[in-house]
Amino acid sequence: MDLKIDFMGYRKIAAIISTILVVMSIASLGINQLDWGLDFTGGTLVEVHYASPETPEEIRRQLDAAGYEGHQVQFFGSERDILVRMPPQKGLSIRENALLGDRVKLSLEEGTEGEIELRRSEFVGPAVGEELRDQGGMGLLIALGVVMLYVAFRFQLKFAVAAVVALFHDVFITLGIFSIARWDFDLTVLAALLAVIGYSLNDTIVVSDRIRENFRKIRRAPAVEIINTSLNQTLGRTLVTSLTTLLVLFALLLLGGEMIRFFAVGLIIGVIIGTYSSIYIAANMLIALKISKEDLAIPVKENADQQDAGTV
Repeated sequence: MDLKIDFMGYRKIAAIISTILVVMSIASLGINQLDWGLDFTGGTLVEVHYASPETPEEIRRQLDAAGYEGHQVQFFGSERDILVRMPPQKGLSIRENALLGDRVKLSLEEGTEGEIELRRSEFVGPAVGEELRDQGGMGLLIALGVVMLYVAFRFQLKFAVAAVVALFHDVFITLGIFSIARWDFDLTVLAALLAVIGYSLNDTIVVSDRIRENFRKIRRAPAVEIINTSLNQTLGRTLVTSLTTLLVLFALLLLGGEMIRFFAVGLIIGVIIGTYSSIYIAANMLIALKISKEDLAIPVKENADQQDAGTV
């Protein structure tokens, strides 16, 4: 049974909601910025395991007493697993900062009964972190530029503009949520953003292909009606793809552990926003750009009439 949902009847409401979300995201990114992970800022990450439950407050007190600055302490899966993050310490060489994990372990053992197990110690220099941040941002921009060129070549320039606007919408809202929630933004989240671009683009291209097909097939109908018909025809495929993807991502979130937690969170947010944008943002932009049958008409080859006459 064919669906007849009037998606475009709510396009103004969707545009207002999207505008508010994007403005809030940009404001948060400007004020709060992102809570950059050690991959981008540089510093030391230490994971320790206690024989008995310990509180982050007590560990922070011990680190303050030992003279460490700027540290962040949090549980890492259980009350006996603790994750400590700290920027490069002043007065220590790069080599000494790289070996900071052993020194932190010894400092914590002094005020704790029982042995502490050092499970992980990672160090990223500030120069490397800054380079990764710059290259990551450039990678996002290049990906969006390549997407625009591909869609313009594959369909038409108006479709390319609509697709890129939808992708910017997805990326900004995802970044805004991370900024507002103060979640760590590291290389895994950047990888999730790039995956969101690919996922959202794939969904947008499927919808765009059906819109182009219907513009050429349905002779007498306004653009809004044709786009509504196309969205209803692709809705089943869009929902099935999104739901099966979300099932896998929620499994990763619940069972994948702390290391890929924010990777899964970023993808879950991106898939939900990307599904919404492929229905409302991209299609809404096509109407705003006044897409018409003339834009999608199949070009007539030169000398085609002469060849047909010669054949006759």
